[in-house]
Order: sequence, then C-alpha cells, then structure tokens
Amino acid sequence: MALKPFLAKIFARNIYHKTQAWASNPIETQRKVFKDLLHQASKTSFGADHHFDQIKTFDDFAKNVPIRDYEDLKPYIEKVVNGEENILWKGKPLYFAKTSGTTSGAKYIPLTKESMPFHIESARNAILHYIHETGNSSFVDGKMIFLQGSPILEEENGINFGRLSGIVAHFVPKYLQKNRMPSWETNCIEDWEKKINTIVEETFDQNMTVISGIPSWVQMYFEKLHQKGGKPVGEIFKNFNLFIYGGVNYEPYRAKFENLIGRKVDSIELFPASEGFFAYQDSQKEKGMLLLLNSGIFYEFIKSEEFYNSNPKRHTIGEVELGVNYVLIISTNAGLWAYNIGDTVQFTSLKPYRIIVSGRIKHFISAFGEHVIGKEVESALQEAIIGTNIRINEFTVAPQINPKEGLPYHEWFIEFENEPDNLDDFADKLDQAMCKQNLYYDDLIIGKVLRKVVVTTVVKNGFQDYMKSIGKLGGQNKLPRLSNDRKIVDLLK
Repeated sequence: MALKPFLAKIFARNIYHKTQAWASNPIETQRKVFKDLLHQASKTSFGADHHFDQIKTFDDFAKNVPIRDYEDLKPYIEKVVNGEENILWKGKPLYFAKTSGTTSGAKYIPLTKESMPFHIESARNAILHYIHETGNSSFVDGKMIFLQGSPILEEENGINFGRLSGIVAHFVPKYLQKNRMPSWETNCIEDWEKKINTIVEETFDQNMTVISGIPSWVQMYFEKLHQKGGKPVGEIFKNFNLFIYGGVNYEPYRAKFENLIGRKVDSIELFPASEGFFAYQDSQKEKGMLLLLNSGIFYEFIKSEEFYNSNPKRHTIGEVELGVNYVLIISTNAGLWAYNIGDTVQFTSLKPYRIIVSGRIKHFISAFGEHVIGKEVESALQEAIIGTNIRINEFTVAPQINPKEGLPYHEWFIEFENEPDNLDDFADKLDQAMCKQNLYYDDLIIGKVLRKVVVTTVVKNGFQDYMKSIGKLGGQNKLPRLSNDRKIVDLLK
C-alpha cells in the first residue's frame, strides 16, 4: 500500500474514536458548548443586550433570547459589516459569507477564527469516517474535484467576503493541494457555463477519484464530459469511486447519475451552510447524517407544526423524537443566536443523533391545509420511479388553486431524461405515493377537495435556463423542490 493511503487509514481510526467519545455523551457535549458560547460572548453588545451574564440555564436563555431570522438579526450584522467590534462575537469576524435570498437582498453571514476550522474539519472527517468504515483509502492518491464558487474575495472595513465555497477554497490542506482540481485560475471564472467547459477540458485526461458538489451542477459537468468523450463518466474516469454531495437530496438524481457514470459509486452526504457545518454521513450502512454536537454550535428544535405559534416550545437535544419534523435553530461561535436557518430536519437515530434534511420551513405547499414538505415530494417521486427506466433531471411542485376547469391540484413540473411511456399512469403512481406520504393530502383527495396530481413536462435544460435567468446558475444555488405559490413555475412556463 502506498504511504498516503496507509496514513489516511491511521488518521481515520483516530478521528473515528474521537467522534465516538463526544457522540456517546451528547447531552453533556451540548451543555459544554452552550456554556462556552455564553462565556465567550458575554462582553459583546448582543450579550449585554440579552443579559448573558445572568443566564445560567437553557430556560434562562430561551426567556432572554428570542428566535430570530436574518432580518431580525440584521441591525447587529450591519454594525459588524460597518467594522464595529464585539457586536455578536468577540472582535471582528475573519470573513463574511455572502449569500442571496432574503427580502432585502444580500445576506452577510459571519465566519470567525473559532468557527472557520469546523467547516474544514467536518468535510475532512466525513471522508475519514468513510475510510474507517469501508477500508477504502486508495482514492487519496488520485485527483479530487470540488465544484464550487469563485475563491476571489472582496474586502470591506478590514473583513473579506465572498461565497462560502470560495472562502473554503483558501483552506484546502497542504496534503491535498497537489490532488485538488480544477486549477485556481479556472476556479476563479465567474461565468458558470464557461467554468464548467474549462473544468471538462482540465480534468478529462486526469485520474479523477473523488468528485464533489451539488448534484444538479455535477450532473451538468457529467453531461458535458459524456458529450466530449462519447462514453460514460465511469469509463473516462476509471478510478472514480466516491461522490460527495450536499445541498439537496441525491435520490431523485441517483438513476440519472448511475446512467451517466455507467456504474454505481459510493456517496457521502454533507450538510454544510454558511451558518455552520451541521452534519455529515458517518456510515454507509445507517440512514441519516451524524449531527455535529461538538462543533461550536448549540442546537434547538421546534416542531414544524408549532413554529408559527406565538410561543412555540423550544427543545434541546435530549428532548427530540424520531420522525418528527423540526425547524433547526442554532447559536454559534460565529455570533448567531437562536437563529432560524430555515431548514427542517427529522431524526433517524437517537444513538447517535442522526438527521435527514426534510425541507425548508418556507418551502412547503399548504394551499389547502395539507402542509406538504420537501422530503414527502422527494420520497413520492422516488417511489413512483422504482422499477422503471424513468430518469429525472430536475423537478419542482406548486399548487394550482384556480384551474380553468375542475378541482384544484398539485402540479409537478418535471424535466425527464427518460419520459414515462404513459404520463397519466405515472401521475397516478405519483399521486398514490403522495397519499402515503401525507395523510392530510390523502384526506383532500378522498374528500374531493383536490384532484390527483398533474404532471407538466419541462423541456431539456428548462430548469438550468430558469436558474440562469434569475442569476443563480451553478455554484451553491439550489432550486426549491416546492413552493406555496406559482412564482417559479410561471417563469418556467
């Protein structure tokens, strides 16, 4: 065995045992994080405003620190952006991860010297857990590609800012620098289509072993590789055997990916965000991702159905239940306090605590009280294509409240790689699967409040064209799986 794969196995074993130490003592681990966060931020403006010096218990914290989203926290963040110190966290942040999507435009999420290492270590540890469990470490000698945003940063008031993936690019460990692709110059290309074409040219004749990115954009890369080589990606990259992804559920893409690759490859799911690195898949055998309880993040959980109540119950890690849909609330060593990141999760295991991302609290369909979430539409689609040769490129779902005739319905906009032989039969399967996923939806179908789903086909590259039209082609941008209005689908049409 070559030296690097051998050392990787030793390193992987050490990290596995360190993980087991905190994962087997979750409540105490979170208690220590909670106390440390309050202590380090006690002399900040936010800490003074919310009486951190008087907070002794979680109940004290919940009484003093209300749940906030970005807009609520914005007055504090604006002070930090303007260069003021000791506002949300001690000193100044190292970086701002700049993202879009709020009503007021850009969001600036702070990254501090305390929080930044966890973004790097968590991605690394996900790979090391895979090595420890499978014994496969040969890929570390090959080339690895991480499809990401530009690493070019701007500076304002002494703080650099850019896309999270671009910031992380500055922290690639030295032992991976020779393996990492694409080149720095290519990574700096802003135009996504030009960037992908250049990456194809750079990587085509390389020994690629690991490929990472959001599935929809990796799919675009694979399609262009296939166009250039005229054969499956797995034949172009004979040693490619590990796909690392995050941001969206891989399952709707899996059949298309396996067709493009020409064989199955192992995969690792990550749950990173600008606000923190929350979880990674620690096992190929178990469902869900290990929630990172020792990474400078204190977690709270609010049941989704109670979230919009005037005073919803805030649960800590020791109070969560399996299978319940929770809104994820975080307090971090980057200075976010009782912060609603907008994601919903469900626990698949309590020993250790593993989660799946079930959707977004603002991305749901409840035009008729059904409250359908992202996990349900993804699971229904997966069930509908089992045992068929149907392959899906992309999809989204929206309600049709005022049809020209007949009952209202949920409309599924799907870009097929392989269309069903009979679209009506496929819609029937999809509707039956949705009825299993959501009892309220089933009641509405039975009660003839809704009629069965309608499937509308989207032309090839229709979703890519939509994302391009709104300036969100590539990078870390994701298409919402479902919406409670028709803003997205009206543009698609």
